[in-house]
Amino acid sequence: MIGLGSSRLGPQERERALERMAGEEFDVVVVGGGITGAGVALDAATRGLKVALVEARDFASGTSSRSSKLIHGGLRYLEQYNFDLVREALTERGLLLQVIAPHLVRPVPFLFPLTHRGWERFYVGAGVALYDSLSLSMRTARGVPAHRHLTRRQALRVAPSLRKTSFTGAVQYWDAQVDDARYVVTVLRTAAAYGAQIASRTECTGFLREGERVTGVRVRDLEGGRELEVRARQVVNATGVWTDDIQHLVGGRGRIHVKASKGIHLVVPRDRIHSASGLIIRTEKSVLFVIPWGRHWIVGTTDTTWTFDKAHPAASKADIDYLLEHVNAFLNVPLTPDDVEGVYAGLRPLLSGESEETSKLSREHVVAHPVPGLVMVAGGKYTTYRVMAKDAVDAVAHGLDGRIAPSCTDRITLAGGSGYQALWNSRRRLAASSGLHVARIEHLLHRYGTLIEDLLELVAERPDLAKPLAKADDYLRAEVVYAATHEGARHLNDILSRRTRISFETWDRGLGAAEEAATLVAPLLGWTKEEAERELEHYAQRVHAERASQTSENDREADALRRGVPDLVPTAGTEGEPVR
Repeated sequence: MIGLGSSRLGPQERERALERMAGEEFDVVVVGGGITGAGVALDAATRGLKVALVEARDFASGTSSRSSKLIHGGLRYLEQYNFDLVREALTERGLLLQVIAPHLVRPVPFLFPLTHRGWERFYVGAGVALYDSLSLSMRTARGVPAHRHLTRRQALRVAPSLRKTSFTGAVQYWDAQVDDARYVVTVLRTAAAYGAQIASRTECTGFLREGERVTGVRVRDLEGGRELEVRARQVVNATGVWTDDIQHLVGGRGRIHVKASKGIHLVVPRDRIHSASGLIIRTEKSVLFVIPWGRHWIVGTTDTTWTFDKAHPAASKADIDYLLEHVNAFLNVPLTPDDVEGVYAGLRPLLSGESEETSKLSREHVVAHPVPGLVMVAGGKYTTYRVMAKDAVDAVAHGLDGRIAPSCTDRITLAGGSGYQALWNSRRRLAASSGLHVARIEHLLHRYGTLIEDLLELVAERPDLAKPLAKADDYLRAEVVYAATHEGARHLNDILSRRTRISFETWDRGLGAAEEAATLVAPLLGWTKEEAERELEHYAQRVHAERASQTSENDREADALRRGVPDLVPTAGTEGEPVR
């Protein structure tokens, strides 16, 4: 792929990574396999540093798989006069669209319905015009079309499902979207190609010290039972909402304090809202997005303080009702709870401030050096992960006496991105040669870019893998196999919730596809019959617990119901005192 090394994150690669972690010293060990940790690993590896990364659960299993799937500048931050944050995010959006991940990040239109005459069009129009102008820089073009003003009649042509009496006109503008979990795995695979050693299900349980200086981490292989000491010249804590917990491990008062804000999203069928554009709706507290997502819409999000289990934030009936109430205010045919195919909840890692309202806490990031040898990075937005990673590795450079190269990730195309446009233009040829329908080829190109060649090789070797999953026919059987052999999936939930999105894109939350998926990967992951049955049982229990939590009246009840099904591979955080 890149000519430097393998980008595979399969079982054998994980085992080799753990062996190297146990026996070598690294320049940098990254704790945390979400988007920030993945970005740090790639930034450090492309500067020529020797890198290891450990993640207690699955890659992107926390915040980084439960976002709104948007790459955006944060239009609402203009109202807070945070022009620098918006400009930075829009610059990153342009890089992601055109340089870094043209195969994974795509433009998406949004309608902003206006509810007042006169002043609101001027106010919103000025804001969107500023938004567009800030996205232009010397480095990269905007990457998306410019905004346009629409009358009510024009807006109804774009979005016939809008209730005519709910708005007076609209402004349409463009942002971008991404499959957040898939993006994280792609960043990690790119880091692996540049030499990073990466292992999931490997929990940080403590720090190695020489006097006051941190010299590495103690980790537990949660699947093999091994205890390892991974030595490094610098350690980076990139654990998001678990930042404060890691600070407790190192001792002393932390310099970064993170507050968790829960955001939930609903998934509804595409035919329930007739629109050629996404929607952005202002609420009394924030904004609500209706986002196109394949054959579905994603509706979100909420913004409420969460003080319960960080590993498994739960949506309550109150959360779901809140979203339905606000989106229905603009729809001519209201959505009902029966229209909801899927629900997911995530936590934003917000930097704590004086305000008690999470929507007003900082989305900007902070990098700190609490003790020698340890760098901590927290806060920020998914869109600006690369800048966060750069700043964290710059801090690492100070700990390494500054003798490392500057960041170059603004010029590094992720795995599957190089040559993507040419391959997209050849998609009909690929369809003819592979025997797959061109729509399937387009689906694979959007998910894997030029790495589609790996999938097509699998299909050529095993023609049965060209078939779609029986109960989740958006996905091919080959994609399930590839998740285990190349993308670091270790468990059934990893595959159904993050490598694919079957867990929230199907009415049964993936229960119908689970057995077929388990049968495909069991021999690849070395599962016995009993282990495969345990995977299936645990997945079913998790689905039932989440459904039950979504009928509860408040967060405490929702948390109790969801917490009733512990992780299949428990970390210290699921057994008692949180560690990761």
